[in-house]
Amino acid sequence: MMKNNLLSCCVLHLFCCCCLLLPALVLSHHIHGNPASDIVDIINKNRTDQKLPHLNDSPGLGCMALQYVELCKGNCTDNNVVNCKPPEDDFTEVFAPNCGIELPTFGTITGHTVGCQREYLEPSLAFSQVLIKDKKSLSLLKNKSHTEVGVGLVGLHKGPFFWCVLFSNGQTNSTFVLENRGAGIQQKKGCYSGSTTPCSGGQKSRVAFFNFFFTCFVSILLFKLL
Repeated sequence: MMKNNLLSCCVLHLFCCCCLLLPALVLSHHIHGNPASDIVDIINKNRTDQKLPHLNDSPGLGCMALQYVELCKGNCTDNNVVNCKPPEDDFTEVFAPNCGIELPTFGTITGHTVGCQREYLEPSLAFSQVLIKDKKSLSLLKNKSHTEVGVGLVGLHKGPFFWCVLFSNGQTNSTFVLENRGAGIQQKKGCYSGSTTPCSGGQKSRVAFFNFFFTCFVSILLFKLL
């Protein structure tokens, strides 16, 4: 009888471990790391292939790109078009202050592209199917006046997802400078290029809560078996 109980406990313990790992595996397959920074890498690879200069990954631009899509989330049409255009003043009066950008370092934004999709797409697909999908956006990508780039990404619980790319002709490390290197930014949703906070950061708390609840439940079952 004791052996049967012990065997049951071992099987239940193994089942418990698998269940605890499953949500984390699902989330890591969905969004992992920082796909916004991955898109910057893809942009630079495409520019390099066209013998164009490498663009500096600007956290300041990236943060403002995230602010842009945060403002526009929920405005994605059935044809996957972003039906939202914030006023230009929002860049200096809303986005920059929210990011903690030192206003004297605010440079010139030489272009931007924004897009949305009902489902999350990996960086390479987001680049080719959402951001750089026509001649106009391709021409923007090849613009020789660009020197810096920033990417922002945000999504609702079940979609849609929004991407934004901002370009600038500013000087590296002297334009769109974040106060205290962005240490004071409270990034609750989404992610932006140049940041060390992963995109999945906002989802981990739900996984932790699930794991805690499930562990308590299984512990009670184990106690009864013993």
